[in-house]
Formats: sequence, structure tokens, C-alpha cells
Amino acid sequence: MSKPVVAVVGRPNVGKSTLFNMIAGERISIVKDTPGVTRDRIYADVSWLNYSFTIMDTGGIEPITKNQMLKDMREQALMAIEMADVVMFVVDVKQGVTDADFRVADMLRKANKKIVLVVNKVDNFDKYMPDVYEFYNLGIGDPHPVSSTGKLGIGDMLDEVTALFTSGQDEEEDERPRVAIVGKPNVGKSSIINKILGENRVIVSDVAGTTRDAIDTSVTWQNREYVFIDTAGLRRKNKIKEEIERYSILRTVSAVERANVVVLVIDAIDGVTEQDAKIAGIAHERGRGMIVAVNKWDAIEKDNDSVKEYTKKIRNTLSFMPYAEIIFISAKTGQRIQKLFDNLEVVIQNHSLRIATGVLNEILAEAVALQQPPSDRGRRLKIYYMTQVSVKPPTFVIFVNDKKLMHFSYTRYIENKIREAFGFTGTPLRFIVREKKDN
Repeated sequence: MSKPVVAVVGRPNVGKSTLFNMIAGERISIVKDTPGVTRDRIYADVSWLNYSFTIMDTGGIEPITKNQMLKDMREQALMAIEMADVVMFVVDVKQGVTDADFRVADMLRKANKKIVLVVNKVDNFDKYMPDVYEFYNLGIGDPHPVSSTGKLGIGDMLDEVTALFTSGQDEEEDERPRVAIVGKPNVGKSSIINKILGENRVIVSDVAGTTRDAIDTSVTWQNREYVFIDTAGLRRKNKIKEEIERYSILRTVSAVERANVVVLVIDAIDGVTEQDAKIAGIAHERGRGMIVAVNKWDAIEKDNDSVKEYTKKIRNTLSFMPYAEIIFISAKTGQRIQKLFDNLEVVIQNHSLRIATGVLNEILAEAVALQQPPSDRGRRLKIYYMTQVSVKPPTFVIFVNDKKLMHFSYTRYIENKIREAFGFTGTPLRFIVREKKDN
């Protein structure tokens, strides 16, 4: 089951981003930089006690405005609210309850979401608590006083947020493989699904970002049922392209979180871009199976080296995920759509593949014999054994005498040996290094 999503919303300048950054970056969890993922994050995977969830920052909501940028920031915040399981509604104790707060509260009530009312900037509880009680007037529950800069009240607030995750999460697990179709706007994501379906189930247009919502479509192919998740680009509006692109990642994060396999659609005419790498990075860091589908291949003038050269460019740009399957297709003509399903089956199987401990350690022993583990200042790394602890993605624990001696290059060497033996195409592998002291 995918992680719950928490959206941080409120008027401008109430301290949403400060609160988001404090939760995402300090103590509660460490957010790693992953190649291909923008560092200007508006989302983060965090954990609190026994709960893991994705938290999303949003632009300030101005309920009534003629400013186009503020209108679009409001639109993106509404999109985040729609996606969220829980909404953190942040208000400012020093400004008090405003008309705009009442309007935002009305928007949240209409959205019918679970809400935690967060009264920020309460730097002194004794001084500000009478002002906190004023926020009961919003009529959306108990106000929770916090100070994002002073780190006051954060634990109690997160306890309240995570308590809301439990209800509604006991539904039966859907065993059908879930496939997220992701990519920049107007690369043909909806066209691919429509070609598979043989009908225009999803609106297709030359306007980038026609699809506004993530759409789940059930597809049966050779007696195997899949769920395809079509993700949306967002409408481009004159000078706000960069802000819109930033928020369009929200859709991708949500879809990838729910998927087993991600199909990154690249426009063959435009080629692989930095934005494609950002989108791929989201799937990579979440350990999803990966297929790169180069669409509109029918529109490219080709020679005998076209596939080879194009593949090389993709591998260079997406160098952090060399395991990804690459396929060249055309949604317009149906070229290699059958092969897309063949690749999906391979990736799904590899993503769930489990290797017996005995077999793993035979490969490990051979790898160590071929290339001695590194040493530092006369102390050599000893590798005792390795075992697989989970799947989706396949995750391995390596027991060693000293974790500090386990250089990432040697871990990569062991990964390559495992891939030589078992393939694991289309899926990332995860490695955890643990110390086991000599007896």
C-alpha cells in the first residue's frame, strides 16, 4: 500500500515552507539528494515514530485575487489538497484569524479531507495561547500551537497527523500490477493508453497538460489484468511555466508512490531532457521498476545506428539508473506496443525476484575471490555473508567487519556480479551494510 500523503496549505507568509523544511530536513528524517531529482523540493518522504508518509509543500492560497500567479498558486494548492490523505492547514497566531483564513477553511470543508489546524509562530505558549483559542472560530477542529522556527509543539502536531492515517487503510490490497505512465506534458502518455485500449478513454490534445488528474484505467492483455495510472501535465500559462513544472511533480510523486512499475515516456523528437531525468529520479529513489518508452519513434528519420545512438544518449542522461529497460514505440501507429507488455512482465517478475541465501553467497564468494575487498591503513574489509531481506525492490543485507571499509564502488561491484548472474533488468537493487563483529 502506498504511503499517506500530507499537504501543507494556508495563506502566504504563515510559515508553511519553514514548517515543511523543518519536518523534512531535521531530526525526523534525512532526505537524501538523488541524481536526477530537483533539489528545490516541494515534497519529502519522512517518518514519525512508526509512520512513514510523503509531505508536500504548497504555494500560498489567496482565495480572492486578480493576480494570475496567485490564482495559479491557489490552483496548485487545491490539486495538492485533492491528492492528500491529511491536510495541515497552517495559520499565523500573530496575524490572528483573517477573512482569507475563513475562506480557506471553507475550501477545505468542501474538499471533505481530514484536517489538522496548525497555529504557527507560537514562540511563547503562555503569551499566545489566548490568541490560539481564537482559531476555534474557523470551525474545523482543535487548533494545535507550534513554532516552526523554535521547534515547539511539533511532536504533538505530528502525533495528531499520523493518528489520522489509521482509518480508511484497512481496504483489501489490490494484487493487480500497477503501472504509472509518467513524463513531461504532451509526450503522448494518454495516447499510449488509448492505443492499448483501442478507444479514446483519455482526452488527447496537442495542448500540453490536457489531462488534469491522474486517471486509473484497467487493462487486460493476454488474460493478465493491469492498472495503468495516467499522470497529468498541467496547463502552461504565460510566465508561470517554471512554477507549474515544479508543481506538476506532485502528480508524478503520487502516481509513482502507487505503482509497481513506472513507464517514463520520452518524446523522440525532443530527446531525453533534464526534466526527464528529474522524473526518472523520483521512480529511482522510490525503488520502482523502470521502463523508458521513447514515443513518436515513427517521426524520426532513422538509419542502422539510430537505436544505438539514441540509447547511448538516454544511458548518459539517466546514468543513475543503468538497469532501466528501453523501448522505442509509437502510440500513433501501435509500433511495439506488444513489446511494451512483454517488457512489463519481465520488470514485474524481476522486481519481485527472491534469491536463496545459499546461492547468493556462492556468487559473493566468487566475487571476493576475483577482486579482494578494499583495505585502509592495514585493516582489510571482511565480508561474512549476504542475504536478501525483501522485494519490490530486491533488497540485500551484507554483513561485514567494518562498515567504514565498505566503499560504494565495491558495493557496486557486488551488485554488478548479482546482475550478471540473475539479470534483474528493469529494477533497482538496494544494499544495506551491517557490521558483525568477529567472535
